[in-house]
Amino acid sequence: MNRYPLWKYLLIAFALLFGLLYSVPNFFGQSPAVQVSSGKATIKVEPALLDRVNKLLADAGLQPEATVYEATQTGGTVRVRFHDTDTQLKAKDAIQKALAPDADDADYVVALNLVTDTPVWMQSIHALPMYLGLDLRGGVHFLMQVDTKAALAKKLEALQSDLRLQLREKNIRHAGIARSGDGVTIAFTTDEQRQRARDLLLGNFKDFTITEAGEGSELKLVATLGEKALRAAQDAAVKQNMTTLHNRVNELGVAEPVVQQQGADRIVVELPGVQDVAQAKKILGRTATLEVRLVDDSPEAQQALASGSVPFGLERYVERGGRPLLLKKEVVLTGDNLQDAQAGFSSEQQIPAVHLTLDGKGANIFRTVTRENLKKRMAIVLIEKGRGEVITAPVIQSEISGGRVQISGAMTTQEANELALLLRSGSLAAPMEIVEERTIGPSLGADNIAKGFHSVLWGFVAIAVFMAVYYAMFGLFSVAALVCNLMLLVALLSIMQATLTLPGIAAIALTLGMAIDANVLINERVREELRQGLHPQQAIKAGYDNAWATILDSNVTTLIAGVALLIFGSGPIRGFAVVHCLGILTSMFSAILVSRALVNLVYGRQRKLQTVAIGTLWKSESGAKA
Repeated sequence: MNRYPLWKYLLIAFALLFGLLYSVPNFFGQSPAVQVSSGKATIKVEPALLDRVNKLLADAGLQPEATVYEATQTGGTVRVRFHDTDTQLKAKDAIQKALAPDADDADYVVALNLVTDTPVWMQSIHALPMYLGLDLRGGVHFLMQVDTKAALAKKLEALQSDLRLQLREKNIRHAGIARSGDGVTIAFTTDEQRQRARDLLLGNFKDFTITEAGEGSELKLVATLGEKALRAAQDAAVKQNMTTLHNRVNELGVAEPVVQQQGADRIVVELPGVQDVAQAKKILGRTATLEVRLVDDSPEAQQALASGSVPFGLERYVERGGRPLLLKKEVVLTGDNLQDAQAGFSSEQQIPAVHLTLDGKGANIFRTVTRENLKKRMAIVLIEKGRGEVITAPVIQSEISGGRVQISGAMTTQEANELALLLRSGSLAAPMEIVEERTIGPSLGADNIAKGFHSVLWGFVAIAVFMAVYYAMFGLFSVAALVCNLMLLVALLSIMQATLTLPGIAAIALTLGMAIDANVLINERVREELRQGLHPQQAIKAGYDNAWATILDSNVTTLIAGVALLIFGSGPIRGFAVVHCLGILTSMFSAILVSRALVNLVYGRQRKLQTVAIGTLWKSESGAKA
């Protein structure tokens, strides 16, 4: 009657073993480490850098505890763990001297950090500790407002330039193009010209709604951005700014930065462990620009380059891979003329390529320059921190018109994606301003951790004592299920690599009460069945079966409230909601399956069971003993 089949015991054992394996990393602590990350948008940290760092440390006579390469959204990071801070500082100096000798133009950022002491074999299966939020670790929090109106204005200005170019190419006369709200107005003197322009706009500008206005000699076409296109332009601006910020926070040596969208036009940037607010502001607010210049590959220029001199009118730059180039000082185009960059394949050879879209002014300039410089190279330069680096320098094969540019050559699909990302995210798509700023010290974070831990611990002890006293053996089963519940909850949060904050700790404490509530319902139903005179084995089965519906209803209604907080909340509220919703799911598993498995193991095989230890039972009204 009260026996589980073997497969169910094995399933529960596997779940608990899984929970133990993925929750344990949170208790290993942290050790001092040195982190090496990219210092430039054009530099990517590859796994090969790990071997180079190990060799540098060996030459310096320093022995690390572990070296790890971790792939990230912005390229990758190398982390080297040490036993003590003295060795950490010596290693930082040795690595920085070799990899970043020039602090003003460093390819890599070498920073001090803390890393988990979790064994490497556990890290290999992604058994990692939860991240700690600012309120627990300390750091800097920025809430940044993106000026999406400026992004829309930029898009409409590009549209004006495109319209002028295309109307001129099609020989369509107009009486002027002007901005009007979220659109552009084009004036005409004849209806024939207006109809030709209307057909052109409908074919080439899908994002705009075209309407006719005016009479007589004052005929107009109004191209207005639709609601969907407006939202798409705003989202693109916010996402490009987020990508740019991701590239920049690497320079601060932050192990787990948070850059996420909040609402329609705000970005939250959290930098755990960073205390220098001025430096953080400087990095986040820095501008980066793109420039297009012609390469001088003439014999005279090459001879000057070989001798180490730079002729008048030229500048020396370094191409990706370290090869020097001489570029003309005249800037052909800037990033302001670039509307979009997407990775794809070339139309002729079907090899990886990057497709650029220029605005009207840029397209006109590009057509003239490519026509006059066939078989010459054109360099795309990223200017950052006052210094420039050549991203790519393709050969101009033919005149390029229409504002559509294709860059192809010796690149892989991944490199094409990275190049498109660089071209899109070299600068901010729209201005931003900091509307909220908070700094939390590390000592306050440590105090928050201690208080949060003690609140959960003493809450658990109080519940465990009450359950053991009031429900005897069944209370101990409930406490064991509660331990499993906490273990599974921490394991899930660790697998998700969630950021634990004070609201998250509050949600864990709340989960304790909600999880034990299910066991209280079960124990009371078992007691009720015993009072009614049922045999103990029947009372256990009936208690669990009858309590199930009540537990399900109460947890589902609470889960609905948690999902609402998750959908409509933001920041700390969402953090609370995530832990709360996961806690509900783990509590149902532990309170019902785990506790029932323990009861079945202890009482299920006793055929002549007469009593169960479930606390004091009162006699029913009929006088029958329960």
